[in-house]
Amino acid sequence: MLNDLATIPELDVRAIDGWTLHEFAEVTSTNALAAHLPPWSAVSAGVQTAGRGRSGRHWVSDQGGLWLSAVVPTPGDSAHWALLPLAASWAVLTVVRALGIPTVRLRWPNDILVGRQKLAGILVDRFSADTAVVGIGLNVVNRPEAAEAALADQVTRLADLLPEPPPTPALLVRLLAALTREHHRLEVGDTAGLCCDLNGAWLHRHVHVTLAGGQGAINGHLVGIDAHGSLLLEGAAGEVRVLPPHRVELLREIF
Repeated sequence: MLNDLATIPELDVRAIDGWTLHEFAEVTSTNALAAHLPPWSAVSAGVQTAGRGRSGRHWVSDQGGLWLSAVVPTPGDSAHWALLPLAASWAVLTVVRALGIPTVRLRWPNDILVGRQKLAGILVDRFSADTAVVGIGLNVVNRPEAAEAALADQVTRLADLLPEPPPTPALLVRLLAALTREHHRLEVGDTAGLCCDLNGAWLHRHVHVTLAGGQGAINGHLVGIDAHGSLLLEGAAGEVRVLPPHRVELLREIF
């Protein structure tokens, strides 16, 4: 991956509050380019040609959006970092809320929505034991529905929600600062505080969960998450099932 990084013309390399940001016009995937970079490195691009979401799903990454991957250290026991994908989602949510969009919300585990429309997504890859790559895709002024007609009415962007969206460089600075803050919270073991924040952010709690490995599907009430990031799902009889993330292929809200 380092050779790939070296062969793609960079627009800029700059330092931002402890981060080294590599900026490109076009890449296949910012997560792939960031895979072997050291901690506190980040990659951004104007376009991704092979952007992806959870479970390998295609993510339209057209011009005008924000496509960012940030490498954070994850030393020690991997269980200590189990909440990292949710912490990254919380970081993005706080940045978007601070722009003046109070209706923005989370959908477990990695979607940022306004109403039923997706504004942003987060994908965390573990290419090595001691680092993680946090990928963020945020629709700003791009038009993903123009690239993929099936996305019409399913996506939104900052340009639809604000009179004038902040420029991408300013958003990058805010997102990297928020990731630093939430990484520190996990580093010092404040999982209780993070879970409390997250469990207050799930708005539509009647959900349909498709289990991984063809194990079927269940409906229930989303109680929240536990300190390991597992879903707590209450059934019709009041029983609560604990579903670790690897057991959940897809969660969709029932309106």
